[in-house]
Amino acid sequence: MYALHFASTFPSTYKSIIKGNKEFEKRTKKVLRLIKNDPFYPSLKSHKVNTRNFGKKWSSWITGDLRIIWDFDESKKQIIILFALSKHSGSSREYK
Repeated sequence: MYALHFASTFPSTYKSIIKGNKEFEKRTKKVLRLIKNDPFYPSLKSHKVNTRNFGKKWSSWITGDLRIIWDFDESKKQIIILFALSKHSGSSREYK
């Protein structure tokens, strides 16, 4: 099991994307539980991506167009740092 730490960038991206959408909120909470237990659980489709703001990080699937950007803490491998929620497509996407 991993400990989850939220980077200072996470809350603002969470609020801007979730915006009271109960379905997105429910799915995001489920994904956070899965990442905490096994960040490579098959339904997460976790893979490395090159992001605009964070460099090379891991991305996991929340919905068809919604992703969570994260990485392992370099000094403590049992900690996962959550950087952002992001769209997979469109002008506001995090991917390069």
